[in-house]
Amino acid sequence: MWYSAVGCIVTLTLSLLVAPLTAEAQPPGKVYRIGYLATTPPTAQVWDALLEGLRERGYSEGQNIVFERRFSEGNAERFPAFATEMVRLRVDLIIVITTPAALAAKNATQTIPIVIPTAIDPVGAGLVASLARPGGNITGLSIASGALNGKRLELLKEVVPQASRVAVLWNAANPANASAWQETQAAARALGLLLQSQEVRGPQDFEGAFALTAKARPDALLVLGDALINMHRQHITEFATQQHLPSVFVSRESVVAGGLMSYGPSVPDLFRRAATYVDKLLKGTKPADLPVEQPTKFELVINLKTATALGLTIPPSVLFQADEVIR
Repeated sequence: MWYSAVGCIVTLTLSLLVAPLTAEAQPPGKVYRIGYLATTPPTAQVWDALLEGLRERGYSEGQNIVFERRFSEGNAERFPAFATEMVRLRVDLIIVITTPAALAAKNATQTIPIVIPTAIDPVGAGLVASLARPGGNITGLSIASGALNGKRLELLKEVVPQASRVAVLWNAANPANASAWQETQAAARALGLLLQSQEVRGPQDFEGAFALTAKARPDALLVLGDALINMHRQHITEFATQQHLPSVFVSRESVVAGGLMSYGPSVPDLFRRAATYVDKLLKGTKPADLPVEQPTKFELVINLKTATALGLTIPPSVLFQADEVIR
């Protein structure tokens, strides 16, 4: 009996010691409110990846986590108002999907943690001080877009060896794209390619860019991806098909829509990994202490139906590298 009583006292004492620690780490009944700023709603695959990553860490939408989602629909001028609204709603964290949204959120608050899962150039755009030491209240993952455009041009050269002039469609209003464009120019010079820059700054610019591209008669098309470009991917792939242009994109979705090829990081994987940042930040880690991570999973996707329509034969050396082939 004496041993039993001591055991009960010890058990009770340990329970009292552990309980407050557990409550501090994950307050019982706490519902976290997360802002989500983007140009358009995410694809089902991307959203499911984020939610799956959160579920693995004990969060369930509608139970202990809720989202305040706002979409600019291609009008980046709306982001400052959205960011101010997130501050007014006292969200616990903000997820941003494009650099203009990230800049707006950064200007609106220096205290609410901000996560960007697909940053193009977070240092060059002024979002973070460095990848290793972000500083401030923004962190997340980078898609290393500019550095990969050389690989995309190499793929175009392998598939279309006679190509010498490549049109580049990109959003010049996105400050993160400046370094991507510079790195693309350097890669083109190394490959002996002449680039024809076709800039857009908003939804109203695409028709004009298409007309100029058609007039310039390039041999191929490279599309630098960002939220505005992604919003118009169907329109872009239709234009490339009409002009009989071999095209290479950043994301798989553009190839599914009819583009020829894409090479880039797996976006669902980046969103799944972003859930780790959300978890750590909600538990009190400072954004400045979380380095911006680089992508680790890349995908080459090829649309053979598009290749056939263009009269192209994809070399076996390229097909062998493909992670997915659409037939």
